[in-house]
Amino acid sequence: MDIELPTPYVTANPDRHEAVLVAHSGSRDPDMAAQDLASRLLHPCLGGVLFFCSAEYDLEALGQAMEQHFGGVTLCGCTTAGEITDAGYGRGGITAIGFDQRDFALDHALLDDLDQVSLLAAQQLTDGLLERCRQAGIAPIKGHTFALTLLDGLSASEERVLATLNAALGSIPHFGGSAGDDNRLSGTHVYGNGRFRTGAAVVIMINTTLDFEVFTTHHLRPLDDKLVVTAADREHRRVIELNAEPAAEEYARLVGCRVDELDEETFARHPLAVRLHDHAYVRSIQRVNEDLSLSFYCAVENGIVLTAMRAAPILDDLRAALDEIRERLGPPRLVIGCDCFLRRLEIEADGISDAASALLRDYRVVGFNTYGEQCNGMHLNQTFTGVVIGQLRRSNGSR
Repeated sequence: MDIELPTPYVTANPDRHEAVLVAHSGSRDPDMAAQDLASRLLHPCLGGVLFFCSAEYDLEALGQAMEQHFGGVTLCGCTTAGEITDAGYGRGGITAIGFDQRDFALDHALLDDLDQVSLLAAQQLTDGLLERCRQAGIAPIKGHTFALTLLDGLSASEERVLATLNAALGSIPHFGGSAGDDNRLSGTHVYGNGRFRTGAAVVIMINTTLDFEVFTTHHLRPLDDKLVVTAADREHRRVIELNAEPAAEEYARLVGCRVDELDEETFARHPLAVRLHDHAYVRSIQRVNEDLSLSFYCAVENGIVLTAMRAAPILDDLRAALDEIRERLGPPRLVIGCDCFLRRLEIEADGISDAASALLRDYRVVGFNTYGEQCNGMHLNQTFTGVVIGQLRRSNGSR
């Protein structure tokens, strides 16, 4: 495996110190979109930019335009299944966050072969990122650092990569999301070291003087119905049988519909989960296959028991989770959110997109809709996972 190491929402104002700046462009022209972002984010103390973009762009042209207009500033990002902008849910554009180097030390590294990630390589990668953050002298590493990962959402390698990275990161909190492609399920990309790539991951280390909290939440509650995986192809995330019956037929029986009626909305409204230590980890279904097997977004192993879940009010759950963190940290400067695209499908089907966008604006959420979420080594589905960055500065101690 080769590891490559990189050489309030307002517009940028060099006379005003803003720890984070947010910008969005709806232009479909790559050069114009990059210019839009640069005009709002560029300033003398810009230390790095994180962006999330539609897969509908000419990605090669967009990458070149971003490098040109940001003139050597560190750029990281991925394609999406929808964007979360400073105005709420968006689609078909690009949204970006600029980090002020007086408040953040940001560095990244690329994993370009997800099938060959070893613990030694992951440890070398994280050690290098932490050392460069330490050299920036922003804040002590312990308690002031978190990691963000962006993975190819169709790689089927998330579980292995995340477990390895989590072991290397130790006590450093970590979250992230799997890149999307506007629900086409044909090609997802991450961006690092100057270009978009498939079959890869970007690991971003962020050290900051500001308070923060990594979190994950979902609105799903367990039911009594159980399904046992009696035949599975773990490598390809495919369940062949549930309760010794063709998987699609047994799942359709559970939710009360015909096999030919199974679609993304059904999967979003009737998820399955693995229960571990009183916690439910959702395993979302991706599609029905011709042989009546079911493909999942997360690994599902032979012999595990899947619990049927019901949905509680989705916006109430997210608001409650963010309110709890706001009580601890105060009003957020920014929330970087990784929101499963199946949640967005449910929100759209329920006709509450405007209310969802208003909530996201109220809590200053910026991010993207994912094909899977990540939190402290776990690969998750149908969650809202992210980091709240607070208003208060922490005092610098010894490094």
